Amino acid sequence: MIAYPEKLSLAQTPTPFYPLERLSALLGGPRIWIKRDDLTGAATTGNKVRKLEFLFADALAQGCDTIITSGGVQSNHCRAVALLGAQLGLKVHLLLRSDSQPLPIGNLLLDQLAGATISHYSVSEFKALDRLFEYWQNHYRGQGSRAYAIPTGGSNGVGMWGYIAAAEELGNDFTRAGICPQAIVHATGSGGTQAGLTLGCHVHKIETSVKAYAVCDDIAYFQHKVLADLQDWQARYPSQIDINSLVIDTCDDYVGPAYGKAGPEIFALIKQVAAMEGLLLDPVYTGKAFYGMCEDIKKGKYSQQEGDIVFLHTGGLFGLFAQQQYLGY
Repeated sequence: MIAYPEKLSLAQTPTPFYPLERLSALLGGPRIWIKRDDLTGAATTGNKVRKLEFLFADALAQGCDTIITSGGVQSNHCRAVALLGAQLGLKVHLLLRSDSQPLPIGNLLLDQLAGATISHYSVSEFKALDRLFEYWQNHYRGQGSRAYAIPTGGSNGVGMWGYIAAAEELGNDFTRAGICPQAIVHATGSGGTQAGLTLGCHVHKIETSVKAYAVCDDIAYFQHKVLADLQDWQARYPSQIDINSLVIDTCDDYVGPAYGKAGPEIFALIKQVAAMEGLLLDPVYTGKAFYGMCEDIKKGKYSQQEGDIVFLHTGGLFGLFAQQQYLGY
């Protein structure tokens, strides 16, 4: 057994787990199951809350009263940090990436409602993100506060614990359902969920591969980023696990035009899945990954003989509202 560090109880878990029977029949491939991590709780819903249970616990243990984090202007992670910070009585400062003045819609609207301090930076300014974190930590130190820095997506060795634990939960789901899936499929952007699931399946002896569909960057980037997160975890929590032996499996075939931008095929799929299964995907993360999974089923990359597929729904509903004009209604 693995010893987990302290965490806060912020997520509603275990999350629902069930098969998508109609969509599975339509595609004619393996049966698809859905892990509803979009239902981790109210407006903080999504995969980030699992990570933040450990990250906020670490911040409080260090006596911090301010949280600084970063992401895109429609970041699900930043919205979760803003709302959970308000819930815990902590000041939150968000460093958001945007090349134009953003409208207060979707996640950004919720950031503002939660009372977060927001600093907007251009894509070029965001390349110096480490220096921005350092600047603001020094700023708050000068005010007599202690600021805790959470990286983009909550993706580091501490945040990984959220999906090491989620892998254990998935293992219990598989046992109750009487299945041995061939793959756990999910969207990857900052790499932390991918790292946690990859390590978690190894630690909890779950004989299922972890297949990540990139929503930005390429395979080489995720190979480097996920390994860096795994090494960060190993440095913080020494173990006998051979980190370098873990398989980091990423598909970058369905990234689309850019991060946060999706083609019409993604919006068509979002509408189809919502109408067929009552399941809401988003154009930034889950829509791209779900589309990639469906296309690969059609291409025969997942065979029925190898077992079922599990799709981890990581959330993103509020980001969908920010792009609703592309749905054609």
